Amino acid sequence: MSLGSQAMQSHLAVSLLSTSRDLWAPVADTYEGHITRDMQLSTYLDPALELGPRNVLLFLQDKLSIEDFTAYGGVFGNKQDSAFSNLENALDLAPSSLVLPAVDWYAISTLTTYLQEKLGASPLHVDLATLKELKLNASFPALLLIRLPYTASSGLMAPRDVLTGNDEVIGQVLSTLKSEDVPYTAALTAVRPSRVCTLLAGALGHGVVRSLVARDVPMVAGGLGRQLLHTQVASSAIHPPVSYNDTAPRILFWAQNFSVAYKDEWKDLTSLTFGVENLNLTGSSWNDSFAMLSLTYEPLFGATVTFKFILASRFYPVSARYWFTMERLEIHSNGSVAHFNVSQVTGPSIYSFHCEYVSSLSKKGNLLVTNVPSLWQMTLHDFQIQAFNVTGEQFSYASDCAGFFSPGIWMGLLTTLFMLFIFTYGLHMILSLKTMDRFDDHKGPTITLTQIV
Repeated sequence: MSLGSQAMQSHLAVSLLSTSRDLWAPVADTYEGHITRDMQLSTYLDPALELGPRNVLLFLQDKLSIEDFTAYGGVFGNKQDSAFSNLENALDLAPSSLVLPAVDWYAISTLTTYLQEKLGASPLHVDLATLKELKLNASFPALLLIRLPYTASSGLMAPRDVLTGNDEVIGQVLSTLKSEDVPYTAALTAVRPSRVCTLLAGALGHGVVRSLVARDVPMVAGGLGRQLLHTQVASSAIHPPVSYNDTAPRILFWAQNFSVAYKDEWKDLTSLTFGVENLNLTGSSWNDSFAMLSLTYEPLFGATVTFKFILASRFYPVSARYWFTMERLEIHSNGSVAHFNVSQVTGPSIYSFHCEYVSSLSKKGNLLVTNVPSLWQMTLHDFQIQAFNVTGEQFSYASDCAGFFSPGIWMGLLTTLFMLFIFTYGLHMILSLKTMDRFDDHKGPTITLTQIV
């Protein structure tokens, strides 16, 4: 059983702390940009649940975000002011460790169901008082849920006070289990995702502590219930990227949707491209400076059609690094070739490239440009490609096509500059005011101002 397969674009930054190799084997592919999917996450969690303690403690907070850890976690050296002192101390003492820079959000949103299925135990909602009365047995599995609230700054308590109170509860619960010498696995997560996500974990005494925080995206309908066992619709399924291999994976290509049109007749090639074992990659090639991914479909629009993604990597002395560029996209059909310029698909060669839309349609950004009118149209939604420095079958950190300055940022800058101009002009007028240097004296003659013509 896996943790689910719904495509969620929110990812969790993960840090697991430990000093033991008993629970997790060393991970070789946790490089920057690697995204841990559901199946891979389950392989990381299985050892802790199968070889570790059978008592699992899950702390559920209403909302939590990476900003909470940044603002109140003492990450800038002010450890004495941290609102997570007990959690940080617990992580520092953890003997098991694992670092996962990014985990798919949906895999974490089904954590409750996953734990229930793995342990074969129904979740039991408890508080600190109830926990002291329970007699936990190391031989029988138990899944204990402890609710932790979250209050916004507009409420009766400030977020720091609420988070500090939650941290105290965590510390008291872990101290209680430690005093009773009960082996356990403890996890901290949020019921609803806030803005950003993080996951910190480690083993405490006999157990593992994990802090799971999700990004601000809509929750799966029905909460954390048994969504794991539901059948997902095709549009939301995670499909693996296309991988061209010779002696090792060389080119990776992925898109949420891959659609093409010939004479305004559209075809969806997503299901024919991703997750297909016999995908025709004949004609693909790779070396250190040139890569070509060739995808052939037959029949398509009544003929054999081949799509060729051609990329090149060059060294630029100005930046002292290699950059790749997708030089063109070719569509071969019936002896004719349609060329699209895709030079805007570029980035450092150690990165992959990602863009929400790579399309020949103007309303989708028009990144596919042709010099002559073409009967072909193409749209790639959530497009990602990497042809150099590929490690395994996971994309490296993505260089995104989104510009740094959004329309909102430009509006803010222009408004600020306009207000600054008004302030500067007003200040200049105030500084230009001059006071009178002569005044009337009622005992002397009246001041006469001679008009100069």
